[in-house]
Amino acid sequence: MTTTTISRNRQPRPALHAAPDGERFFGLPLEHGPLAPATARHAARPVLAAWGLSEDRIYDTLVVISELVTNAVTHALPPVVLHLRATADASGGVQVHVADGGPRASTDCGSWAAARTGDEHGRGGQIVSALAGHTGTGTDSGLDGLIDHWAGLDAS
Repeated sequence: MTTTTISRNRQPRPALHAAPDGERFFGLPLEHGPLAPATARHAARPVLAAWGLSEDRIYDTLVVISELVTNAVTHALPPVVLHLRATADASGGVQVHVADGGPRASTDCGSWAAARTGDEHGRGGQIVSALAGHTGTGTDSGLDGLIDHWAGLDAS
């Protein structure tokens, strides 16, 4: 289970946990806006390094995180929450989960990406599929009705 603590200035701090079976977990609620992908990358990099992932695997994982979070803030309602999970054997495999509030209504034109030209977006799903061995979307009762978009990056 992932928890988040609140710092003195009321900012969420990521929480890192190890489960009894050796799995490692990381969770971070993100602001629903254009800075969320960068925030997610900056918070995830030291966690992935501490878990023993290679620099190449960290880079690929950060790209996947960026794409999934970007899709969540562009196409879905808040909240946006990043979850990472890895096994304790430092084999390099990691799962990236980004939960969101579900699809934004098509009449909602408030997306910060709406002003972008077509050549600046639209390839995130292809990028994630190219880097991840497994991808999917679903709901989980443990996510309080949020939609979970995930990608599993196998050990390289």
